Amino acid sequence: MSREILWSATEAAEATGGRNTANWRASGVSIDTRSLQPGDLFIALQGPNFDGHEFIGQAFAAGAAAVMSHNEPDGRAPGPMLIVDDTLAALWRLGAAARERSPARFVGVTGSVGKTGTKEALVLCLGAQAPVTSSLGGLNNHWGLPLSLARMPRQAVYGIFEIGMNHAGELRELSRLLKPEVALITTVEAVHIGHFASVEEIADAKAEIFEAMTADGTAVLNRDNPHFDRLSKHAGAAKLRRVISFGQHADADVRAIDATLGANDSKVRAEVFGAPLEYTVALPGAHWVANSLAVLATVTALGADVQAAAAQLARLSPVKGRGARHSVHVSGGEFLLIDDAYNASPASMRAAIDVLGRAETGPGGRRIAVLGDMLELGEIAAEAHIGLADPLRNAGVDLVITCGPDMAGLQDALPPAMRGGHGTDSRAAVPLVLATAGAGDVVMVKGSLGSRMALVVDAILNSDTSAPRAANGG
Repeated sequence: MSREILWSATEAAEATGGRNTANWRASGVSIDTRSLQPGDLFIALQGPNFDGHEFIGQAFAAGAAAVMSHNEPDGRAPGPMLIVDDTLAALWRLGAAARERSPARFVGVTGSVGKTGTKEALVLCLGAQAPVTSSLGGLNNHWGLPLSLARMPRQAVYGIFEIGMNHAGELRELSRLLKPEVALITTVEAVHIGHFASVEEIADAKAEIFEAMTADGTAVLNRDNPHFDRLSKHAGAAKLRRVISFGQHADADVRAIDATLGANDSKVRAEVFGAPLEYTVALPGAHWVANSLAVLATVTALGADVQAAAAQLARLSPVKGRGARHSVHVSGGEFLLIDDAYNASPASMRAAIDVLGRAETGPGGRRIAVLGDMLELGEIAAEAHIGLADPLRNAGVDLVITCGPDMAGLQDALPPAMRGGHGTDSRAAVPLVLATAGAGDVVMVKGSLGSRMALVVDAILNSDTSAPRAANGG
């Protein structure tokens, strides 16, 4: 089936201020020739370690409809070119034009943890009611957001976009591009604290999202977070029409009355502005109960069907690096791998440890945590890593394998019986994990992106001589 046309040569030139060498029409936008689809507009971004202009020939060979470049081609180009002053700036202008022409209602999702999972849950819940567009994966930064906007289908009714930051001022700039009608802040925690003087400063940076909103906008905030009042004041200063709160707090607008946390899902009894609601969240952990409340609060802000959205939460499935589950075959049987390797912070570590503690092992199986460093924690790094010892013990984790300089402190703080070994980095941890994991075990892998814990996950999956099969929707 052919894809709809997203950009004509004329539209793209008007949006970017560029000059076309020939006429063209594109049905998608790409910045990577490895994933480029025939009919895409290829944008040759230039970064500190790469230059997309070196791949223009490959882009046309892969079927690109045109290439956006800020370098004039040497000789005759192999296809239509859109020549601009700077490709990143032009991508921003293309994203802004897509935002302005779209009739969709836009949601900006930010927060210290839970952004991607909550965004994906919103896409699932709202997508059952109307066409939805969203940022893919973790495309939430200075090139990911404009790229996601430039890719928007014209018929979208809802646009759900994740916005990330690790420095003050970043969210302000991205929010001005997105101009959300609803802003969801999942929570505020000591994430990227190495770039801030306090968690309060992180809250202030998250509140930058409100500055790009009109007075009829809505802030969706976590009532259980200690920075709720601070964020509410920021929303008031931005003169937003309303604040919708979620959580277990007695005053939350979307409130969990009770939740039964299981090994694979949670049963929730809630109230949405006083109206009772019962539903199942198909992913385990208290953090997913909180995420589900954030989803329902956002659906309420948009005026969509809350009952229908709640029913969709039973269809959630984990994604790669964020809780995906795999059964891995070994001698004597198989073990369960929980892939939570994409990123980590103290809050998300505690949540993942709780999930591991609730997981069901096989006969004689153990719960094994494989943990890499949590990065960008500044002065609290040593304390934050050692501080995981108590949650690990309380969750009933049997063995802990660690890697990285900061995790060495945690390994030393654990009781001797829980020490599974330590590697200098994720590559050094691989043989420890492969020698340890056995039939009936549950192995959870987690660490910051820079710790490269995905190497451990890949090594485990590649060790399975049969094709690993996903478990529980992973």
